[in-house]
Amino acid sequence: MNLNKAILVGRLTRDPEVRALPSGQQVCSFGLATGRFFTDKSGQRQQQTEFHNIVLFGKLAEISSQYLKKGSLTMIEGRLQTRKWQDGQGNQRSRTEIVAERMQLGPRSGQSADYSKSSGGFSQAVESEKENQAAEEIPIVEEDGGEIDVSRIPF
Repeated sequence: MNLNKAILVGRLTRDPEVRALPSGQQVCSFGLATGRFFTDKSGQRQQQTEFHNIVLFGKLAEISSQYLKKGSLTMIEGRLQTRKWQDGQGNQRSRTEIVAERMQLGPRSGQSADYSKSSGGFSQAVESEKENQAAEEIPIVEEDGGEIDVSRIPF
């Protein structure tokens, strides 16, 4: 059995860019930053940030371009894919991306927690954000070939 699955929760590093394929299908791409906190060998708390390239197709592309913007919190579930091509100078290039199959929109921008300025630290900011999310229905958008009910999206 093989499995290629990625689940990320992070913030957009740039506004979604939408374009159309020659077939007419929409494709959207953006960057997503994820962070983790850890304690190093000297006992100091450290933060490490990773940057990911996200690609969405079809209805997911339309919805993400409509409701997401730089700084938005979102969960992306999809698969890893590496594309290879030759650039204009003949050099081999490659790019690893997460092709989204499912997306969950985060809270509205006015309700998001600011991790860097929270007086109680990261864990309190996460708890505060969980409470905000529990108070509002956050839609889950899946690309399953069916129609997506965007009327449920509370934006």
